[in-house]
Parts: sequence; C-alpha cells; structure tokens
Amino acid sequence: MSEDHHDENALSEDEQDELLQEVQRRRTLSGFAAALVALIGISFSAFQMWVAARSYYFGATLPLVGEIELGSLEPLQIYTVHVTFALVLAFLLFPASRGEGFVARSLGRIEPTVSRRTGPDSTLEGLVTRLGDAVRWVFVDPSMSRVTPIDVICIVLSLLPAHFIVTNYDQRQDMAIVGIGNVDALHEIYPALEPVVTAVATLGIPLDEVSFGLVIGALGILLVLEATRRTLGVLLMSLVASFIVYARWGHFIPRDSLLGPLAITPDTWGNIVYNLWFTTEAGVMSTPVSVSVRFIFIFILFGAFLEMSGAGKWFIDLAYSLTGTRKGGPAKASTVSSGFMGMLSGSSIANTVTTGAFTIPLMKRSGYSPEFSGAVESSASSGGQMLPPVMGAAAFLIMEFTGTPFDEVIIAATLPAIAFFFGMWVMVHFEAVKSGVGGLPRSKLPDASGALRTGWFYLIPVLLLLYYLVIARLSVNRAGWLTIVAVIAVIALVAAYDERTRIPLLTAITAISLAQAGAYATVGGGLADAVQVFAGLESAAEPYAIGGAASAAVSDLGVITILVSVAFILARPLADAPLLDFDEAVDNSAERTAKAIGRPSMASSRAYQFGTFVLKSMDSGARTATTVVIAVAAAGVVPGVISVSGLGPNLASLIESVSGGSMLLLLVLTGIASIIFGMGMPTTAMYIILVAMLETPLVEAGIGLLAAHLFILYFGLMADVTPPVAVAAFAGAGVAKADEMATAVTAFLLSLNKVLVPFAFVFSPGILLLREGADGWEMIGWADVADLGFFVPDVMIPVLGMFLGVYALAVTIIGYQYTRVDTVDRALYSVASILLMVPELSLLVVELLLTLLGVPSHLTIFVITFPLRVIGLVLLAGLTYRNRARADEGESAESTVSTPTVSDA
Repeated sequence: MSEDHHDENALSEDEQDELLQEVQRRRTLSGFAAALVALIGISFSAFQMWVAARSYYFGATLPLVGEIELGSLEPLQIYTVHVTFALVLAFLLFPASRGEGFVARSLGRIEPTVSRRTGPDSTLEGLVTRLGDAVRWVFVDPSMSRVTPIDVICIVLSLLPAHFIVTNYDQRQDMAIVGIGNVDALHEIYPALEPVVTAVATLGIPLDEVSFGLVIGALGILLVLEATRRTLGVLLMSLVASFIVYARWGHFIPRDSLLGPLAITPDTWGNIVYNLWFTTEAGVMSTPVSVSVRFIFIFILFGAFLEMSGAGKWFIDLAYSLTGTRKGGPAKASTVSSGFMGMLSGSSIANTVTTGAFTIPLMKRSGYSPEFSGAVESSASSGGQMLPPVMGAAAFLIMEFTGTPFDEVIIAATLPAIAFFFGMWVMVHFEAVKSGVGGLPRSKLPDASGALRTGWFYLIPVLLLLYYLVIARLSVNRAGWLTIVAVIAVIALVAAYDERTRIPLLTAITAISLAQAGAYATVGGGLADAVQVFAGLESAAEPYAIGGAASAAVSDLGVITILVSVAFILARPLADAPLLDFDEAVDNSAERTAKAIGRPSMASSRAYQFGTFVLKSMDSGARTATTVVIAVAAAGVVPGVISVSGLGPNLASLIESVSGGSMLLLLVLTGIASIIFGMGMPTTAMYIILVAMLETPLVEAGIGLLAAHLFILYFGLMADVTPPVAVAAFAGAGVAKADEMATAVTAFLLSLNKVLVPFAFVFSPGILLLREGADGWEMIGWADVADLGFFVPDVMIPVLGMFLGVYALAVTIIGYQYTRVDTVDRALYSVASILLMVPELSLLVVELLLTLLGVPSHLTIFVITFPLRVIGLVLLAGLTYRNRARADEGESAESTVSTPTVSDA
C-alpha cells in the first residue's frame, strides 16, 4: 500500500459527492433505492460490455453443454435498450423538481393566497393545503434524497417503448411500408388490455383507433425530453422541443419573408414521430446514439475502471513527485494530471471536483490564490476533452461524423492539444514567479522512484490502448473492450501478488498460456475445446499455424490472468496485497456493503475488495454515461429534423447570407454560437447540434472537414469556463472555497488558447498534419515531410508560430515574463501572439474593408503571412529582450542596497 501524501484539507468522497450533487443536480440515495440504482448501473455496464465483446449476438458456448443461443438484436433494438437504461437511471438519479423552479414557485403562491383570502381555518384552505402536500409528495424532492411517485411512473413508461421494439420488431418493419398510422392498435398487440382500451374509448378518447406505434414513439420522445430537462436543464430541452415543433409547423413561415429560407414542406405527426424514434438514420436513435453504443460508453467505462483502480490517485502522485518541488510545481502537476484524467472522464465538472479535491488544496498551500487554484484545475480539466487518444467522447463523434479513421483524428488533434497545455504550463509558471510561489518541500511529496516502482503497471492499459488503436488498428469498440479486460487483469494480478505467491502465480499464468497456445495449434480451439475433443464430445477444428496459435493465446492472456489471479485471491483472501491501492470510493463502498450484510470484517478481504472494485467501476461508469447518453439522444433530434425536413441547404444559405460570404465573420459567428450553445450543456450535445447546423457552411467556405469539426469542439469547450455559466469553473471555486465569478474570469483567461489555436489550424491545416490533395484533405505522409516546399511553409512555420504565439499570449494574460509587464507591453505581446499564430486574422479584416469598398482581394497567402509572422517574432524577441533587461536592472539595483547594521546606525 502506498503512502498517502495527499493534503489533509483535500475533500473527502462525501464532500465531493455533495459538491457534485449541487452542481449536477444529482440525488444522493440510500438504502433500497441506492442498491437499485447500483444494480441497474451494473446491468447497464454488463450489457454494454457484452455488446463490445460479442456485438449484437446473445449466446455462448459452454463446456460440456454446448451452444446456448438466445438470439440477436437489430441495431434499432440495441439502441433503444441503451437509451432505456439511461432513461431509467436518469429518473432515479435526477429529481423532477426541487421546489425551486418557476412553476414550483408559482404554484407555491396558491396556498398563501387562498389562506389570506378565505382565512387560515377555512375548508377551502385545508383542501388546498392537502392538495399541495399531495402534489409535493408526488413531484418534489427538495432534499434530493428520495425517489418520488412521478419518478416511478416515468420509469415504468420508459420501459414500454423498449419492450415494444424488442418484442414487436415486425410492427416496426411494417411501419416503413404502410406508415406508422396503419399498424396495430394497443388492444391488437396486447389483447389482455382490450377492456381498458374499450373503457377509455367510451370516454371519447379514440385509443382503439390510434396506432400503438404512434403512441409509443411519441411517449419515447417525450420521456427523452423530460430526462433532458432533469439532467441537463431547460435550455437543451427547449431547444430540442422547438425543433420538433418546427418540424410540424415550420411550413407556416412565409417564404417571401426574411426567414423565408427556413420554410419547409408540411409534414404529419406520424411521419415526424416515425423518423425521430423508429429509424437509425435520423432522430433519437441515429448516429449520436450509435456512437454512444459502440464507442462512448465503453471508453467511459474504461475511464471508470482506471480511476477506481487507483490510477488517478497514482498519476496525481507521480505528477507531483516530478514537478512539485519546482516553482509553481503543484499547479504544473495539476495541469498534467487533470488533463490526463479529463481525457478519460469526458466530464469537465466531475473531473474538476474529483481531481481538484487533491490538487487544489496543494496549490493553495504552495501559495496560489484560491481563485487561481480553482481556475487552473477547471481549465485543465475542460482541456482534457481535447487531449488524444480518448478526448472524452469527442474523438468518436468526430470519427463517425467525418468518416475519418480514428488514428487520423487523434494524430490531427495532438499538436493543438499540446499547444494548449504548453500555454497552461507557461502561465502557471509565470504566475508562480510573479507571486513568489515556490514548490513544496520534498518531504511533503511522494517519492518519484517509489511512485514508479509501486504503480508503473497502471500505464499498461493506456499503452495497450494506443497499441490497439494506432498500431494493431483494431476497431474502436474492440480496443475499448480489450483495454477494460487489461485493467481488470492487471488489478487482479496485483491483488493476488505478494512475496509468497509471486513465483507460483506467474508460473501458472505462463503455463496455462502455453497450454492454450498448444491447444490452438493441435485442435484449433482453446483448452476448453481441447478437453471436449479428448473426451470425445466434439471433433477437432482446423489447427492454427504456430504464429496464429501464439497470437490467439496472447489475445486470451487477459482472461487467463484474471481467472488464475482470482483463484489465488480466493485461496488466500485475507493475505496482504502490498501494491494494491484502490480509489477511496472503492474502499468506502466495500466497508458500507460489508457492514450492510452484517459482515464488516469482509471489507479487509482481498477477494471482497476486488469484487467491489469491479462492480463499483461498472456502477460509476454507468452513472457517468447516463448524462452523456441522454445528451446524445436528445441532440440527435436536431440533425434528424434538419435532415428529414430538407432544412439543411436552406439553413446553409441563410448562414452564408448572414456572414456576407466572409470567412472571418462565419468563424466568429460559429465560435460565439459554440460558446452560447455549450453553456451548461454537455460537450457532446453542443457538438452534435452545431455540426448539424454549421458543418456545411464551414466546408463550403473552404475549411477542411476535420478542421471545422475541431474548431466547433474547441469553442464548445470554452463554454465550461466562460462566465456567466462557467459550470466547471464554479465547481472549481466550490472545491477551492473561492469567489465563483473571479474564478470563472481567471479560468476564462487561462483558456484563451482555445480561442486562438482553432483559428490557427483552420487557416493553417498543416498544424493538424493535413494536406489538401485531389481527393480532399488527407493526413500527411513521409513523402510530404520530404517535400520541403510544402512541409516548411505549411507545417513547420505554422506549428512554430503557434507555440511562440501561445507563449506570447501567456505573457499577455499573466502580465509577467522575467519581470512585470506594463499595460502597453501587454498589448504589444498580444499583437505578437496574433501575428505569430494567426496572421490571417488581420488580413481578413483588411479584405473585408476592401470588399466593402468594392475592391476584391486575396491576401491570406504565404508571401504575405510569412512576413507578418516574422514581424511578430521580431516584436516578441524585442519585448522579451527589454523585459529581461528590466529584470536585470531591478536585480542589480537590489544588490547595491546593503542590509543596515548596528554600526551603520
């Protein structure tokens, strides 16, 4: 067990949960409700792990039993089950109302008004009071600690669409032929409900005449909207709902008006519901949910396993041990560790709270202000979502929407991400020197060699992930599954490993792996198949070649390691595991559950701890993924409406007319829209919605497809730290106990690289290592590197200019280099930054002015941009020389002043 070097003022798990509850509006349940949520979350993760491992086929081959086949599901059925799991968890974890909203406040005024007008003891007042209590009991959860009746109703209703699509898929297929309004009614699908349907029909509600498919589809869409309101707020829910309303009544927009391009052809509710719920080409179950099923969830789960294993805590320790003693070391360590964990978690808020619980107290103790500490953590955490190879969930969405191979997406995103974190590193260093913030004493920090020695194995899953994706080029889904297996195998091995078991454990794993390879080479299957062949229960298959047998055995190594290690753990459950250091959440969960079942001593058992680790990781991953799944399901409605209604081309022409054909205005409008839409909204939802609306205008303006998508992503991430709705910064302020708005402003300034860097790679795609060819934009190869006429002006110079510009921007923001920088010089540093990073900005302004004067021009060419970069470099060098000279003068002036002595007096 590693020594705990974390600050005693760090937030406990309960305090983190309380802060996350406040920021994310999530319940804290206990008792049966908590157990139910955990069970559903674990089931959700198990379902997704099966999909990742076996695709959409449900069945297995068991030794001595043979093939057990349950069947296979269609993509639409899988997507519906996926969304249904998220809906159920959303209704359990997020309250319908806390009694603080506009509707609740308005209804709350009824009781005092009635009491005032009729008297406190009147019959009407008593009736209204009892009615109010009943409504609050059904709908309101002010303490965020109980499941209300309306939640139960929503959960039951959310199961109906999934049950219909899974059990009556032929009805869905009929809809594509005869229309959604002509399929069976409720009582025809479920004859037992005919008396209920008849009774309802006698009341004047023609339920017996309405297609059950239409009812189920509308119900599903409404439940997604309600879950969106609960988990993500009214803004996204209203936006999605407005698009649905627009799909039905958008044809009323006069075609000869200013908004004429937005007019669409009339459509029926039946077609709208069918397209938004029962197809995988548009709507809720379209590409975003498909990406969530195949990629996003499995990598969120991978991040949860890695975090619960203790890797996050270890990585923070390692970062502090390497940088903690230097000037600004704690903030530099926070930049690195928070970026890494933010890459895996995909949630700026959650990462700011969980990682910040350790990093922020140490930054404060080293001398940084609470506001700056919270700002560094929130800025780095939000920036983690653009850090390859995982990039939160963004890399998978970009891959799917652009059709770009995953390895090319992460390679293209690498240099801009490094530039952002380089800028963060420089800024925290300048702030440390400016404020006299030193590092922490070595005695207060973990030992670097000790941290590496006791936790190096945490790097194995990350390195394997890179190998699977970049070198082996496995599918993203397969790579995610194998990496999760690797995490479990590594932790199982560590849990079973001690001085006594070391040799027999490793020997057993090696022997079984060799036997597995031999089985593949002799009977064409694993050891289980070999046993059945030798027992005469089945015939041998075609033997593998030696190389193929070895490769197959290596692919089984993770499962073999898990099985062997678990056997050793069960044989000695109370033995010590010197390298095992789970996350605090796992330890607490083991203690709580062991106490709940009346066996508190089991919490110290390695077997029980390992089982808790697996289940807690699955539960945590599902909870984290819930908001993401709801976000992509809701956001999928927007591109669905745009696609089905034929709005796309008209919207593109409207945006082009608003921007006046100016690329600069188009990019500025896109950036502003990304920040506004991203405020308080998950990055995934913002990205999906804006790509649907803005991709076509950006590409038609001559911007590369991948560059356009990354541009939207970068600006959307700015929303997490942009006042007044800087949710990640406010979370950081909560951890740091700092002023929220001051923290948000500081975080916004620290993140300004996210504004200039996207402009840089849009105008210089070489920064993304892209080159325009005959078939569009392509990733550069070695031949392009050897082509110095391309590589130097299009790649080397823009990349160097980007990093130098980021450095100059850091001086501008902090106001310090070798010594303090005055206001005039800060303005000059900012000019140098723009000229070095994006000289095209100033040229586009000139082009716009010339266009207004009727003079066509094209100034954004290398023969003009290169001299501007040179001017920026000269300006930066001159300012740096002058600042250094001032610093030297200040030091020499201080050295000439001696300390007064008694004799001087």
